[in-house]
Amino acid sequence: MTATFKAQWAEHGAWRRDFCFLLRLFAQWLKDNALLDAAAQDRIKLLEQRVRTEKLTVAFVAEYSRGKSELINAIFFADFGRRIMPTGAGRTTMCPTEIAYDPDAAPSLRLLPIQTRLQPLALDDWRQTPEAWTCLELDVNDADHLARSMERVTETIQVTEQDAQALGLWHAQTPQGQWVIDAQGLVQVPKWRHALMNIEHPLLKQGLVILDTPGLNALGAEPELTIGLLEQAQAHVFMLSADSGVSKSDLAIWREHMAPHMRQAIPTLVVLNKIDTLWDELSSAAQIAQQISQQKARTAQALGLENESVVTVSAKKGLIAKIGNNPELLEKSGLLQLEAILAQGVLGERQRMVREGLKFDISDLRASLLGTLDAQDRDLQAQRLELNSLHGKSHFVLCQMRGRITREQHRFEEASTKMSAIKAVYRKLFNNILEQVQPQDLIREMQTLADALSRPGLKWDVKKIYGDTFERLQKRAQSLQTITQDLQALQSSAFTQLNAEYGFMLQPLKLPDFSAYDMDLELAKRSHLAYVGLRHSLRLQRADFVGQIVRALFHRLNALQTAVRADAHQWRLSVLAQIEAQTVLRRSHFASRLESIEKIERAAGGFDQRLRDILEREQQIKNLRQKLEDQVAHLSAANDEALAQTRSSPPLD
Repeated sequence: MTATFKAQWAEHGAWRRDFCFLLRLFAQWLKDNALLDAAAQDRIKLLEQRVRTEKLTVAFVAEYSRGKSELINAIFFADFGRRIMPTGAGRTTMCPTEIAYDPDAAPSLRLLPIQTRLQPLALDDWRQTPEAWTCLELDVNDADHLARSMERVTETIQVTEQDAQALGLWHAQTPQGQWVIDAQGLVQVPKWRHALMNIEHPLLKQGLVILDTPGLNALGAEPELTIGLLEQAQAHVFMLSADSGVSKSDLAIWREHMAPHMRQAIPTLVVLNKIDTLWDELSSAAQIAQQISQQKARTAQALGLENESVVTVSAKKGLIAKIGNNPELLEKSGLLQLEAILAQGVLGERQRMVREGLKFDISDLRASLLGTLDAQDRDLQAQRLELNSLHGKSHFVLCQMRGRITREQHRFEEASTKMSAIKAVYRKLFNNILEQVQPQDLIREMQTLADALSRPGLKWDVKKIYGDTFERLQKRAQSLQTITQDLQALQSSAFTQLNAEYGFMLQPLKLPDFSAYDMDLELAKRSHLAYVGLRHSLRLQRADFVGQIVRALFHRLNALQTAVRADAHQWRLSVLAQIEAQTVLRRSHFASRLESIEKIERAAGGFDQRLRDILEREQQIKNLRQKLEDQVAHLSAANDEALAQTRSSPPLD
């Protein structure tokens, strides 16, 4: 049986811990052998951080009563022996709920009041305002307590139509599909805007994040959920119900919120839930299978997918089977098949991407470390040749040689001016990169966009408005490519010059691929245009809605630009650290040459002893090179073996 999502994610977590341990052992070995310079230390630290902090966010999306919470219970929380996420007839989870683990915070359920929608702050801003949230402590050892606490996400309140409009949850012009208004003129709306659950769970501790989203109303009313959290997720699970088929609101969610993400290559799994409603004791197994197959085909046709793209399951029966340890019912529920697809398609693809990146990083680190050893070996060979040329020479010749080495040493120190000039050019080009992603420029662009969207009347030219904004942003992104090419050329020529003139063994470092930033801008533009299409044309007349979508876009683009700045800073630090390490090595080389002459002058046996020292060090470096290759091979094998396993798993379409 193929490993379930839970089993494979646990296995991946164990691999990450083991790999980080191997990285720390490798760093210690480098330190013990005087190979851990600042550049190597930074690279290893970055590698470990990337592996250790890797997150996998799986977003469950559907209209109300499709069984999202029940499926989350069945896949992730069956070990508690009961339901943790609230389920039941009618509306259940009324606000977006993120479930994750933060070791620096106590187990808790944090709830953000719906009234915060009246203030012009983004969700990310509210995350940094803990006093605005209602916080409930959780006892992770008491399943009943957890379940009772999670019932809070189902709470609603009654507000007037005017208040509902102010909250952005009721619009008289487009009442269909909105919250229901009762005979007293009150509208039932969610009590909470967002929920954050922090619990110590084996899968969550390993970086899994679960996003449970409510129905179409919440997706439409909270732009930061649709064009923020959903796009940041690494996988989507879109659910429908076998007993209701594909409804109008299901299709709206699919077309507006899921299909665009599929085009952005976010793995999306379509699940047809509640197939147990088709289990009929009066029908044969073959007849039931045929009914399920027909419903699956109708679902696929409605969504424009192949039949194989839809997975049928009974989350309820799967949960009951797990809790009751009923293998036959578990197999019949289809839950095992669903978990296998999640493990192979969603998680497997994520693991493959991480490990492909690690493979390149390990190879790059190996080349840099071997370059350091090559530089040391070359210096020793030069010293050995120099010593041989001094054998049997007079004191006068030794003094001449000392003078020559001292002059070379002085010229090298005087050359710091040239290296400073090179660093100054680096700094200028580096600053040019930062100029393309300045926060204040992004703020101005967002203000221009908000002003254009806030004009009175219908926004028939919304595509042009967004197009103008993104055209300016993408021009800056394209400038990054030009600057990067110039910087790469400068690095190549500067390193060649320093290697030739000063005996350095500098290895050019690959610049970050900023073309991904340009692609992310294009994806952001597409998702926003899909979101503010015809369905939201009336909402674009409201200042609060315009403010929400512009803030959502700002936070997304600001996160992208922050990543660009961080990558650029890391690259610059690595380059400077490598130059500094080579400078220290060259100074050590001069000191060793002078020391050799002094030893020869002090004693007749000084020459022979120094030569033996050099030959011994050359052998040590030869041995170090082999041990380094063994260490890197061990590190690579741990990654390659896992990579081979993920490559054997088919990706999720």
